[in-house]
Amino acid sequence: MSKIVKPIVNLGIFVADTAYRADRMPKMGETILGKSFVLGPGGKGSNQSVASAMAGGKTHFITRLGDDAFADIARATWAKAGVIPEVKIDAESYTGAAFIFLEDATGNNAIIVSPGAAGRVSVEDVAENADLIRSAAVFITQLEQPIPAAKRGLEIARAAGVTTILNPAPAATLGDDILALCDYVTPNESETEALTGLPVTSIAEAEKAADALLARGVGAVVMTLGEKGALYRDATRSVHIPVISAGKVVETTGAGDAFNGGFAVALSEGRDVVEAVRFGCATAGISVTRPGTAPSMPSRAEIDALLAKNT
Repeated sequence: MSKIVKPIVNLGIFVADTAYRADRMPKMGETILGKSFVLGPGGKGSNQSVASAMAGGKTHFITRLGDDAFADIARATWAKAGVIPEVKIDAESYTGAAFIFLEDATGNNAIIVSPGAAGRVSVEDVAENADLIRSAAVFITQLEQPIPAAKRGLEIARAAGVTTILNPAPAATLGDDILALCDYVTPNESETEALTGLPVTSIAEAEKAADALLARGVGAVVMTLGEKGALYRDATRSVHIPVISAGKVVETTGAGDAFNGGFAVALSEGRDVVEAVRFGCATAGISVTRPGTAPSMPSRAEIDALLAKNT
């Protein structure tokens, strides 16, 4: 008898990333020539959903889109990865977009995000997908869509015994009532500092900050630490998981989304949480060797091969 695989349900946003590379930003009223332009899929929830689907998880994504050409990019991205969209078309708005300026000499960026329809994801949208959320192995959300919608999704999942993950990005002030709904929170260093007011520049400081989150009701903290890997900490154990390298780093944009997508898949398969963190690290380790966000997400075969080399 085959095992029934429960899905991963992600609540978040899609935006079309429009990236312009130039020597400098133009002054007001000035036009300059750019070096390059790239249009591609973005948004944390969408990126994470692509990562989960590519890593072998049956993944549903709850969001809103406009009725426009950028929505077509979203649907094509999800179809290619195998993401199952649970989308409300919002004809009164537009599909979200991000303006990304990249300074050619340094790679530094400046970004403007207009969430559009995804910024109108509502508590009612979440309630319409309540049965789907209750059926999941893992429910994951972020803070790019309105926080009340994220909270309602976490409430529905928690009441049904579904494993809950909150990726608290972008950084925001959160009440203990939301944190207490989370089996796992997955901040990076700067997001942890914003949540706790504590510095995170070393593993020891990361552990102290994680303890502050545990004290506020979080089940466990999975802190991504860039080139230092990740820290898992709960009430009884603390484990530092080093980076799992797949080669030269090309671009780190989307690495956190890759981690979260892979981590969710491993949890949905019933793996030990530390093994799930390693799976997330491997997913991110491959993604940073490639340009782009959603296009950089690795296949399950690639993740398994990297883990086999690093056992």
